[in-house]
Amino acid sequence: MTFPDIAVVVIGRNEGDRLAHCLRSVEGMRTVYVDSGSSDGSADRARAAGAEVIELDAAGGFSAARGRNAGIERLLADPAIIHVQLLDGDTRLDPGWLAAGKAALDADPALGAVFGRLREQDADGSIYRWMCDLEWAVPSGLADAFGGNVLARAAALRDTGLYRADLIAGEDPDYALRMRARGWRILSLAVPMGIHDSGIDCFGLWWRRTIRAGRGFAALAALHPAVAAPGYARSRARILFWAGVLPLVAVAGLALGIAIDRRWLLLALAALLVVAAQTIRVTARESRRHAPLRAFALSLFLTIGKYAEMIGLLRHHCDRLRGRRR
Repeated sequence: MTFPDIAVVVIGRNEGDRLAHCLRSVEGMRTVYVDSGSSDGSADRARAAGAEVIELDAAGGFSAARGRNAGIERLLADPAIIHVQLLDGDTRLDPGWLAAGKAALDADPALGAVFGRLREQDADGSIYRWMCDLEWAVPSGLADAFGGNVLARAAALRDTGLYRADLIAGEDPDYALRMRARGWRILSLAVPMGIHDSGIDCFGLWWRRTIRAGRGFAALAALHPAVAAPGYARSRARILFWAGVLPLVAVAGLALGIAIDRRWLLLALAALLVVAAQTIRVTARESRRHAPLRAFALSLFLTIGKYAEMIGLLRHHCDRLRGRRR
């Protein structure tokens, strides 16, 4: 089913076959594909699929925000477009999503954007994909923010403006918060929206993604004070405590124990016990929803992930101090 008043913006970089699946899922729709310097022929593949292609200039730097902006600007120039589906090139839409999303937007003029349940492809294939699938499980109802895959009202996009092109992480929640600040509401629907293929099947890729998450928390907490976005400020505080304060306490206890008095080693031991207790607590909590082994794995990765997020947080602030954008 096609909808003449809905158009699609797809962004991507070297997505390979995932882009083919993505474009096939919106076949028949007006689609703008924005490419960020792909070297795998993605732009040509999109043209062959009938999409309008915008190839970003490397001189401006590549980011998801810049890609979305290019597609949004192209489509908002057309007054016939009422809604815009933003879509990542590693995601394919569910066949019934656009009808469900459009019905929700048409039924409530106050809604600026809607999104549904995104699932991770082959979620049981690796612990990393399974954790991604958990991340996509947003409860239905009014939502604070959305991710990269969302159906937005064109009027809300015009009212909110463009994405912050200087953000390399957290650009979607930032945009959602700005949209809400303009008076628009965001709704999570309990219907399938699509299948996401993260391609994360090893620790290194998960670690890099988690560093990026740390950057996002840092940027969002700085851009949106705790009054507007308490969740991001709390996330930053947790990162600073678990991956900042406790390691410093442990190192200090170890150094003082070696240099002055072995009783200081108890300080390092106490820090380690706090981390162990937190891991056990989270395991017990998650065991109510998942098998014990999966609950323990999730707890362990949440603990380890704080250190990756700390790296992202530090990199964000170092880049800001240097006036750099990566």
